[in-house]
Amino acid sequence: MCGRFVMLTYDEVLEVVQCMELKAPFNLDPDWPAVRPIAQPGSTAPVVSVGEEGLVVQTYKWGFDRYWNKEITFNTRLETALSPKPGIWKTPIKEGRCIVPVMAFFETHGSEMLTHPHGGKSIKRQYRFASPDGHALLLAAVRNATSFSIVTTTPNRWVSPVHDRMPLVLKPEEVSIWLRGRYKRLPDRSDIALVAAPDDPAGYIAPPEQQCLLI
Repeated sequence: MCGRFVMLTYDEVLEVVQCMELKAPFNLDPDWPAVRPIAQPGSTAPVVSVGEEGLVVQTYKWGFDRYWNKEITFNTRLETALSPKPGIWKTPIKEGRCIVPVMAFFETHGSEMLTHPHGGKSIKRQYRFASPDGHALLLAAVRNATSFSIVTTTPNRWVSPVHDRMPLVLKPEEVSIWLRGRYKRLPDRSDIALVAAPDDPAGYIAPPEQQCLLI
């Protein structure tokens, strides 16, 4: 379950769209701010969708409101959305498929614990996943009129040691398939390479055996 991601600025997402349209690499120069903001459920972020004249960038809230309680739903299981009973995802998966460009996303390890340096509380370790070449990642998502939800699928070999789900990360050539084409053939992400590193709280020093990247 993706619960945080490293945001791109609105202008950077416009640049990503231009690269997608020109079929060029996402060679983004560092933009303001120097330290990129981290999006969490309830945050607003730039989202790419299909408009009347091509791809458009708009800002949406991350998470669908639940009318039956105060929580929001910020991930969408692709298997559920494509099932005969998709529930709240029926219209979004049919009419609201979109893309969320990010620099990285985070997953929480199922069992690996660490002690927070401030307060000593025991917490589950989180890992940061990014592209090996440092380029933006394109996360599949669905939206309604005001909100978006990141689509998740079965994890590949880079994510499975940490979590049992991962975002549906798209290759640039798969963007048009997700937005306009036969997207039901996209769940397999086995050939999407990622690099991972522990995302530890400031001040925490990991044991030597935990300081390497996952490979």
